[in-house]
Amino acid sequence: MKIKILVLTFLMSLINVSYAQVFYSKTEALELAFGKATVENLSLFPDDAQTAKIQQLAKTKLESGLFTFYVGKENGKVLGYAAIESETVRTKPETVMILLMPEGELKSVTILAFHEPSEYMPPERWFESLAKRSLVDMDFSKGIDGISGATLSTRSALNSVRKVMAIYQIMVKK
Repeated sequence: MKIKILVLTFLMSLINVSYAQVFYSKTEALELAFGKATVENLSLFPDDAQTAKIQQLAKTKLESGLFTFYVGKENGKVLGYAAIESETVRTKPETVMILLMPEGELKSVTILAFHEPSEYMPPERWFESLAKRSLVDMDFSKGIDGISGATLSTRSALNSVRKVMAIYQIMVKK
């Protein structure tokens, strides 16, 4: 009996604990962003010069040659732009929706899925502190507070926000 318990305990310790939390599907996220408004896809393919400029502004590397904005429209008027970004935090992904105002100003950031332990997830109030900041001010050295215990996930989220704002400035802004 004791051997069975020891073997069972050992086997249980080998099981990989799953921390994955999915908060919103893509459909739910876009409804959260734009309500019942029409949502159109805007697929962007930056050329080499645009990619270099985006990476310089964003202070991070573009991982793909395709980028999609979801454009919320009502009665032909643009309500805003949403982008869904996934980045690896330590070993697992964090997926966020970044919502920009029609002029490109950051409106909000919402975590859609977080696969690291929940104690590493940045709190909502941290994301709220990013709203209305300019791209040049989206940096820890420019007044954005780091979160103890969530350093990597806040850095990852900030990279995503800068990337989306830079893509907007280079490829969408008129």
